[in-house]
Amino acid sequence: MASDSLINQIHHLFNRFNALLTAKVSDLVLILSNHKSAGSIGALAGLAIAIVFTWKFLKTPDRHRRRQQKRRGSSSNIGAENPAHNVSPSSEESHLLNAMGHTEIEEFHPPMKLSLGQIVRKKLNGGKKMTCQLLGVILEEGTPEELQKHATVRPSVVEVLLAIAKYCDLYLMERILDDESSERVLSALDNAGLFATGGLNKDKVLFCSTENGRTSFVRQLEPDWHVDSSSEIVSQLARFIRNQLHVSLAGSSYMAPNIFSSTSLEQYFSIMDQN
Repeated sequence: MASDSLINQIHHLFNRFNALLTAKVSDLVLILSNHKSAGSIGALAGLAIAIVFTWKFLKTPDRHRRRQQKRRGSSSNIGAENPAHNVSPSSEESHLLNAMGHTEIEEFHPPMKLSLGQIVRKKLNGGKKMTCQLLGVILEEGTPEELQKHATVRPSVVEVLLAIAKYCDLYLMERILDDESSERVLSALDNAGLFATGGLNKDKVLFCSTENGRTSFVRQLEPDWHVDSSSEIVSQLARFIRNQLHVSLAGSSYMAPNIFSSTSLEQYFSIMDQN
């Protein structure tokens, strides 16, 4: 260490000084012994006292250095014999401290709420294409027979549908009984503003005459997500589609790990549902 090196240098310097002083003292003693007088004897006694004090002073660095070495040795032994002195905080204590720190941070910086677009992206989980049934999901009507009379877009689904269209290639599809029904559906979608922003395309609203036709549309398009109210169609497509959302007011039982369930499309992509 730097302090030990400095002490060694000082000690070496004092040793050289001691050797020189001893030689000078020997010469002086020889001179005084040849001139034995009271003054000479007093000078000799004073010189002896000075030599004693000088020797004690020269020995001080050695004693100081030995004390330091003993202290270092004892502290290392204590650390080896008593591991408790070197133990870091336990994992439980660290976890408690971290939790306290997070609590304090959250008090000053509460977690930010996700926007609808952020939730949509999170729920889509990288999906780039979606197919979605119209009846019971986007429209108030639940059967093709109702579409022969009227078609109404559910107001609560509009904002979510537009958000999905920003991140997905979105296709809407439904079974109808006549051409007039398709015109009513397109008119309802247009009046709801779903075509005005450019998010949805009229050419991507598909119609068929059978339930199997909707299944064929989905198989051909190969989407990352399909949304449907029919548990039978959802079950049939489970092997082919990466993710599906089964929309049912009555709820649904577990069908497959890649099939999610919700009472509505907007509820699944709800701002309140951020987990």
